[in-house]
This record gives sequence, C-alpha cells and structure tokens, in this order.
Amino acid sequence: MTDPVLHLEEACLSLDGNAGRVEILRNITLRVPRGETLSLVGPSGSGKSSLLMLLGGLERATSGKVTALGQDLSALDEDALARFRRDRMGVVFQSFHLIPTMTALENVATPLELAGARDALTRAQAELEAVGLAHRLDHYPAQLSGGEQQRVALARASAPRPAILLADEPTGNLDEANGGAIMDLLFDLRDRHGATLVLVTHSHSLADRCDRVVRLRDGRIVADAAREAAE
Repeated sequence: MTDPVLHLEEACLSLDGNAGRVEILRNITLRVPRGETLSLVGPSGSGKSSLLMLLGGLERATSGKVTALGQDLSALDEDALARFRRDRMGVVFQSFHLIPTMTALENVATPLELAGARDALTRAQAELEAVGLAHRLDHYPAQLSGGEQQRVALARASAPRPAILLADEPTGNLDEANGGAIMDLLFDLRDRHGATLVLVTHSHSLADRCDRVVRLRDGRIVADAAREAAE
C-alpha cells in the first residue's frame, strides 16, 4: 500500500475551557490516499472542523500522531509548520479571510510572494482568471460579492499548487447558485493541480461528489464509506 498523503493515528484533541478540560476528538485514525476527495460530515459540534485543523497543523494533537506528506507535524515548531502549510497546503475557510486593504490580485499573489516566486503577479492573475474573476483583479474585498470573495480565497489557496487542499464549509456563507459554482471550482482545482482534497461540509450534494465520506459524532469517526456506499 502506498503511503497516505495524510495519516492520523489514534489522534486526540483536548482543550481547556471554563468548565474544565473538554475532549474534542477521540482516538481518530484516518488514512487519506493521494488524489482522493474526502468529505467530513456530521452534526454541529461533532469535531469536523477540529479534525480539519489537525490535518492542517492549525491545531496540535494532544496525543497520537498526525502525518502529512510523510512529515510528522508534531515535530515541527510554529515557524516550520507555517512554512510547510505555505509550501504544501492550501486552506479555504467559510469566512474568506481576505486582507481588506489588498486587491483581489494582491491577495492571491501574497502567498506566492512570501514563498519567493518571481512570477507571483502573473500566476495570481492566471488563478483569478481560472475562477472567472479576470474582470475583478483590481477590486478590494469590500467591492466583491460573497461568492466573488470565496472565489478569490480559492484562487489564493490554489495558486501555490498545493499537494493538499483543505476547505472548511466553503459554501456555508453562500446562496445555492454561488455554492454550486464554488463546488464546481473546488473540483476543477483538484483536477487541474492533482491535489488531495479534504473538506468539511453540511451540504449533502457537496459530500456526495467526494470519493469518500467520513461521518463524525461526539469527536469520533462513526462511519467511513466510499461514494458508492455512502448515504
């Protein structure tokens, strides 16, 4: 069996709150092969987004092991983790997280410039054209609709050609039409760049388009099915 792109072994996540220690994720073991599209589903509070954060090194496992592209994420300090994400991962959030004082082009070019790419602006323009925003290059986030802002966020995540693309409720703030367009773009980006795609969603239609559906409840995986067998 080839090594998985993402691998969790008995991973747990606990956080300290006002009421004491809270168990967020419990003994998660998960393998994600290269090129797979995987959806994480379940009720609110089931641990979906926390699991995505573990996969992206945005949260550290309390115990167990998290490996991405053969790299043990727990062995990296914060600076090394940031560089790893910059070079190997693209992350898309529900709330876009665009820099308000930068144009769409500048937002997309920023991670490329941080990585030292000499053609950052050219590549950023190509990514924006690929998501249908060639006419919005010089617009600021406040001048864009919600759907357009999410397109910019997708272009920014995909511009560095990441091996792993993580998306947390990418259609959650959008209406049905814009949500459908973002779904199409996500899978197009995956196909164009050959990335492994893991996404959190409440959308049945988006989950059903993935190769595999993993269902969580109370911080545990309760179902793991290939698309043909998924509900």
